[in-house]
Amino acid sequence: MRIRLTEVGYTYPGGVEALNGVTLQIEPGEQVAIVGQNGSGKTTLAKHLNGLLRPGAGRVEIGDWDTCDHTVAEMSRRVGYLFQNPGEQIFKTRVSDEVAFGLTCRGLPQDEIKARVHAVLERVNLASQYDTHPYELLPSQRKWVALASVLVLDNPILVLDEPTSGQDSQGMARLGTLVSEIATEGKTTIVITHDMDFVADYLERVVVMQHGQIVSDGPKHEVLVRTRELERSVEPPQITRLAQGLDLSGQIVKVDEFLKAYSAVSRRPRVWNKTEIRH
Repeated sequence: MRIRLTEVGYTYPGGVEALNGVTLQIEPGEQVAIVGQNGSGKTTLAKHLNGLLRPGAGRVEIGDWDTCDHTVAEMSRRVGYLFQNPGEQIFKTRVSDEVAFGLTCRGLPQDEIKARVHAVLERVNLASQYDTHPYELLPSQRKWVALASVLVLDNPILVLDEPTSGQDSQGMARLGTLVSEIATEGKTTIVITHDMDFVADYLERVVVMQHGQIVSDGPKHEVLVRTRELERSVEPPQITRLAQGLDLSGQIVKVDEFLKAYSAVSRRPRVWNKTEIRH
């Protein structure tokens, strides 16, 4: 399903302009990061995709639907949304009930609901917490409960708002693996994040926002290496800054790319100049 925003503007009731003329198109199956400082408009943009917010100007289309013509419940069949704070999303007293809620609202048979809930809890490593109260879990685990409640709906589009927050290295790796798996399923994934290393490792396209506008958009190997431009909005990936500090050639945004470039330089025979020979 294609996502298309055309000259979208949005101002909050208090008068804060959060989006100003945003035009963006995301093709089916793309893996996109939306990055920027706090207040740049990232989450406001994301909430337009499932109808939680309606544009004050312009148009938002998900496939052949204009979001203004459909309810949030209808939009939830196309766009799954993971909130930044799982406390805004979780309200059931058992993990399994929380994950099953969306399917129950859709009127699916109980046998199918149970099978899908078991499958998705296995996928996010929470099968052993089937009957646990979500608030007996660690905050990082509650994030996975909220994510499971989105994944189980099997929507063609997923929007994940700061999914890496509170995750340790193992959780980050699991999340990255999950994003990669979703890509192989042909689904669109949009990740709102400050974690540029996660972006470099697992996403393919980067949209940079600043003051409610898109200031850069393109493949990660083009956007992330423009470190001086990127620094106005977010901190560039550490490995990219190191590579540029060492004057390594190439568009380096990942560790394996750095190692390959560094290895190539270290194997070159050194040419000594006269001053170095004398000393």
